[in-house]
Amino acid sequence: MSSDEYAIEVNGLGKRYEIYSSPRDRLKQFILPPLKKILNMQQSVYYKEHWALRDISFSVKKGESFGIVGRNGSGKSTLLQLITGTLTPTVGSVSTHGRVAALLELGSGFNPDFSGRENVYLNAMLLGMSREEVNQRFDKIAAFADIGEYLDQPVKTYSSGMLVRLAFAVQVQIDPDILIVDEALAVGDALFQKRCFSRIEKLISDGVTLLFVSHDQEAVRTLTNRSILLKGGEEVMKGTSSQVLLAYRKLLHEDESVYFANLISEKSKETGISQASPKNNVVVTAKLSSTPESALGKTNNMSFGDGGIEIISVKTFDGNNEPCAVFYPGDMIRIGIDCSSRIETDHINVAVRIRNREGIKIYSWGTLNQDKQLLDSHREGEVFWKRVIRSGEDFTVWLECECTLGPNFYEIQAAISYEGNPDYTAQRLLHWKDEAAFFQTMIRQDEYFFGGICDLRMLARW
Repeated sequence: MSSDEYAIEVNGLGKRYEIYSSPRDRLKQFILPPLKKILNMQQSVYYKEHWALRDISFSVKKGESFGIVGRNGSGKSTLLQLITGTLTPTVGSVSTHGRVAALLELGSGFNPDFSGRENVYLNAMLLGMSREEVNQRFDKIAAFADIGEYLDQPVKTYSSGMLVRLAFAVQVQIDPDILIVDEALAVGDALFQKRCFSRIEKLISDGVTLLFVSHDQEAVRTLTNRSILLKGGEEVMKGTSSQVLLAYRKLLHEDESVYFANLISEKSKETGISQASPKNNVVVTAKLSSTPESALGKTNNMSFGDGGIEIISVKTFDGNNEPCAVFYPGDMIRIGIDCSSRIETDHINVAVRIRNREGIKIYSWGTLNQDKQLLDSHREGEVFWKRVIRSGEDFTVWLECECTLGPNFYEIQAAISYEGNPDYTAQRLLHWKDEAAFFQTMIRQDEYFFGGICDLRMLARW
């Protein structure tokens, strides 16, 4: 690969740690193997191997945005430390081409006894800037950090949020070629996070290469083009961010299913109650098999879930109940979700999520949202959550709204879930379907016009 084309190149990267059960074993490992080697004796090891990362390979082109996703302990932080050079790989190689700004443990390089101002100069010069360059950019750094008079106070008096503000302000002012962002920004307040993401988007538009790590799937989808998914230090898949995030959601669901299946099994042993025990003659769906594909009875890259109830189709209609895929502001949008059940259960929620062409989540809503309003206000009305779905029953749920969306192309994702409580705190996903349906919105500029992703119905008064 040419360094003229790629900003980051990772080949067969692995990091191994030696785990010792006691200090005595560490001492034995230090002394005995070299001694046995000299004496031509069979060598022994006194540690267990732990591979935090194994056989990871990918490349990021200059100006590309690349995401890294995975659960805690999957190896994301280890990978970032190897790329930035703060860790040495056990096997494989990694190379970066250009100036790197790494937003990992922000503020970790600050001297707690120095003031914020002194730490700005110290940190910026360690990152390769001259004192003259820092002088020229200091006002921008101070304005972005926005910590006021604290800038001349010792850093040890700062809150974690203030420390992050100052560290981020320094990092993004060094004109990096490669920007590496970890979860560090999560500690900032909402306004600071908005400024950070605006700054990151500006750097991306200027051609800076982005390596982004986050548990926030919406941020990964919005900021990156391609991603890699890690589990247990190994690669699960890499591809477009939408593909990787779908695989990540499946992974989270499978792990959650295994956890709940084990939990239910333990509770059943303690109480002596069968896992399939009835609840008012209703089977508790949360106690279904945790094998997603076998439960659904088929393999579908766009679908996953514990099964039992399946989404058959999702279609869009207009206000006259005619099939329709193009809507204008003020039109009625009706979404029909056809479902089929192989179990008997209650406590069901049928929901949709709507994304635009850019992958941004515009809206998510389900029958439980409406049920919550009825239950919380004690108003009269049919609560879908209390409805008993019979085994072998086919049913349709209609979700409808007035179109207030801006011109764009939209994807509908649909889901059926078992909700142990009517508040989304005990959810089991029975069937999730990506790309369940699509529709487009347009605007008649001569009749009614607005700009943006949605119509706020703004009025002018004077």
